[in-house]
Amino acid sequence: MSTTLLLILCLNGLQYGMLLFLISAGLTLVFGVMGFINLAHGVQYMVGAYLLFAFTGLTGNFMLSVLLSLLCALAFGLLLEFFVFRHLYTRSHLDQVLATFGIIIFLNELAKVVFGPTTLSIALPEFLAGSIQLTEQLKYPIYRLVTIGVGLLVAIGLFITVSYTRIGMLIRAGATTPEMVSALGVNIQRLFMIVFGVGAMLAGFAGVIAAPIYAVEPGMGDNMLIVAFVVIIIGGIGSVGGAFIAALLVGLIDTLGRSLATEILSFVFNPSFANQIGPALASMLIYVLMAAILIFRPRGLLPAKGVA
Repeated sequence: MSTTLLLILCLNGLQYGMLLFLISAGLTLVFGVMGFINLAHGVQYMVGAYLLFAFTGLTGNFMLSVLLSLLCALAFGLLLEFFVFRHLYTRSHLDQVLATFGIIIFLNELAKVVFGPTTLSIALPEFLAGSIQLTEQLKYPIYRLVTIGVGLLVAIGLFITVSYTRIGMLIRAGATTPEMVSALGVNIQRLFMIVFGVGAMLAGFAGVIAAPIYAVEPGMGDNMLIVAFVVIIIGGIGSVGGAFIAALLVGLIDTLGRSLATEILSFVFNPSFANQIGPALASMLIYVLMAAILIFRPRGLLPAKGVA
């Protein structure tokens, strides 16, 4: 493998990892603080992508569309929390799984009705559509670099918020001893609403960022949800820092593994067979890592303090 290809794969892995972090950060907060299993979290990723498509068509301005999409993703998450999810907090996990799975089916079908079942694409504005020369032999798309940078900024902002602000203190306390937080007079329902709204906005933001790169289609959030659960298990439930480290690991392992597995298999099998089997075997690596974490560090790499 050439050095240029390796750099491209690493950058693609970082970019994919940042998307996973944006989804997983909200999911780990909702699961860690509220103990709520929200299978519809991946649908909020899809909603963000469709919102960007709709607003781009209406306004013709990409940056304005991003802002409007974020606000609508936040509002959509708060509405879901108010009308549906808050009525499930005291119910069993099975009830939560069934209810949120129903929301997945409903919103996926609604997307087909409103936007059609076909794959949609979003054109980038001119200032984000080019490439930048990183080395003599490597040009890399500006938008993917921006995605990495934005993901890092969000990660830093979340870390500062969770670690050094009052609301962050309440979130950390809620992730470990929610009964005590409620007993101290904190409006736990309002805390849950804030956490859920932020989580929905982060998932929607991930969809907004991913929309110009990946296909916008019904069900696009389902696979991302599965990988996001892998990320929070590896990182530690309720831990934003753990979600960040795990998302980068999963992104790099998945991206590098697909190429390396194919190259390694090509030494043993013919190239056609290696190209077919390599990516499938590589996709198993993140689940092997998850299994190893569950065996040796069942609380995750960086569990939230106090989590049993």
